Amino acid sequence: MQTTEAGLEKLGDDYLQDPHAVHALLREVGPVSELVLPRGLKVWVVTRHEEARIALSDHRFSKNFSQAEDLFGKHLQPGVPRRDFDQSFASHMLNMDPPDHTRLRKLVNKAFTARRMDALRPRIQEITDGLLDEMAGKSQVDLLDALAFPLPITVICELLDVPLDQRDEFRVWSGTLLSNSTQEELNQAGASMYGFLSGLIKAKRDKPGDDIFSALIHANEDDDRLNEAELISMAFLLLVAGHETTVNLIGNGVLGLLRNPDQLAALRADRSLLPSAIEEFLRLDGPINLATFRYTAVEVELGGVTIPAGELVLVSLLSANRDPEKFPEPDKLDITRATGGHVAFGHGVHFCLGAPLARLEGAIAVGSLLDRFDLELAAEPETLRWKESTLLHGLERFPVSLTARGPR
Repeated sequence: MQTTEAGLEKLGDDYLQDPHAVHALLREVGPVSELVLPRGLKVWVVTRHEEARIALSDHRFSKNFSQAEDLFGKHLQPGVPRRDFDQSFASHMLNMDPPDHTRLRKLVNKAFTARRMDALRPRIQEITDGLLDEMAGKSQVDLLDALAFPLPITVICELLDVPLDQRDEFRVWSGTLLSNSTQEELNQAGASMYGFLSGLIKAKRDKPGDDIFSALIHANEDDDRLNEAELISMAFLLLVAGHETTVNLIGNGVLGLLRNPDQLAALRADRSLLPSAIEEFLRLDGPINLATFRYTAVEVELGGVTIPAGELVLVSLLSANRDPEKFPEPDKLDITRATGGHVAFGHGVHFCLGAPLARLEGAIAVGSLLDRFDLELAAEPETLRWKESTLLHGLERFPVSLTARGPR
């Protein structure tokens, strides 16, 4: 970290590549720290578990994006150019407070029924087996490209009935929109994404199918429907959240096992540990670092720290999940530990709608991978790079060596 002219600590590349080390220092100082993000935006970052759960669920920390846009300009450091926010994808649940959030969540819940989720297991297993078949015979692959990305993007594209031949383009667009990209790159990716989703909505209106996107478009609750802006925003949220988080869950989880051979051996020996292993992957190196923006609607005292009204607040899910006050030996991978209370999927009314799907995909992917192959990291650990994003916590590439374990 470096110090700004205003005396605030600024997060840099060291933070993006090793956020855990920075979080440990911040937790020692206090539960909330006033910092400057790499792009020059002043925020308050919540790093301890107890305070994180409060900030994630307390209505005084608002997520009403329509009221917050001016705050981003207000809290930029001097000399930092303001970035324009594309409002095309803003009308979704993560940018709303109740009762607007309640209304949208109720409509989306009608599409994400328990019946739909329960019926997905055979298809997820089939997709996974196909991807592992493609890996067979290869001595080395990038695990992100070979399994961690194509599995969840295929599942979510099938759920929403999105053409799979555009998934690589979609990966580029979403990656750009969620990273520290230039304004020009953001504009281009946003325009491409918007055109793609608009066309998809029109096609589903004209010819609905038995898919979640059609269900969303035609969902009705007390004569209430999603409008065009809400549909585009919700489709964006579901497509991006439906694959980006699971990519990182799979990648980070397998990396954790390769770094801890004793835990890998324990999981191979007792496959009943798989559900708790997935929870431990989520706790130790979850797919999201700093949860999406909140702001203080009023002055708030949090953990003895007073945050004035009108301040931007980010909750570090990664840091909260490594708080030693909550989890003993928090930096240690232990697939037998009790992980209850981790906040990898958030907390409160904004708890991740797709958490059951992500857990299911993660368990099938990791379990099936270990059934089929012995794996080793095919790169020096220090050469691995993490995505240049304060939101996402995942590897840029993950080369592994494969050895088949014999017939299934």
